[in-house]
Amino acid sequence: MDKEVVQFIRKLSIPLGFVCFIWLIHILQAVTGFDLVRLGVSPREIDGLPGILTGPMIHGSWEHLFFNSVSFVILGAIMFWFYPSIALRCMIWMYLLSGLGIWLIGQPHSYHIGASGVVYGMVSFVFWSGIFRRNVKSIVLALVVLVLYAGFFEGIIPGKEGISWEGHLMGGISGILIAFLYRKVIEVDEIPVVVEEEPEEKRFFLPRDTFEMTMAQRRALREREEL
Repeated sequence: MDKEVVQFIRKLSIPLGFVCFIWLIHILQAVTGFDLVRLGVSPREIDGLPGILTGPMIHGSWEHLFFNSVSFVILGAIMFWFYPSIALRCMIWMYLLSGLGIWLIGQPHSYHIGASGVVYGMVSFVFWSGIFRRNVKSIVLALVVLVLYAGFFEGIIPGKEGISWEGHLMGGISGILIAFLYRKVIEVDEIPVVVEEEPEEKRFFLPRDTFEMTMAQRRALREREEL
């Protein structure tokens, strides 16, 4: 197998592993009939704090799970391929900060579930990295994400029943913060290449000492050349 393919699969192992895990949880939930919604984040309740860790693993429907999984794999591939030195750290921070944000500002007496907050954090991170880093790679990735996920901005608008806009909002904010904090961590392919040019030998139309010679010296030089 090609070395680059192996390297790509290895970098995808973490986002793919997480997606496989949440699918396994949802399958077990469907088969056993257990309702795992109470494992979500319950805002401003001490008992709801563990939901910061467990909430993103629980999904309310197959559709919810599918769309989060696809986005998680795509964005995970972008992060682990183009920002390999910080991708894992950033995802852990997004996971925790988005959940903590839900716990702080989320609607009370409710349970917030799903990995949407983390996905919004990843979208936000890639986009704002282009703004903070301002190199060709990060700007192109920001534009790609903007085109693919432009519709995500609707997800932070309050009022849609059954949608945790607080989770989306806090995920987006966490992505901005993390992109700013890690903006100076430069990847190998972001290091500018300095090309040193060899100095060219200067050529002159007239000898350098042309204007330093007197008229008599120049006349004598012409006479010698004619001989």
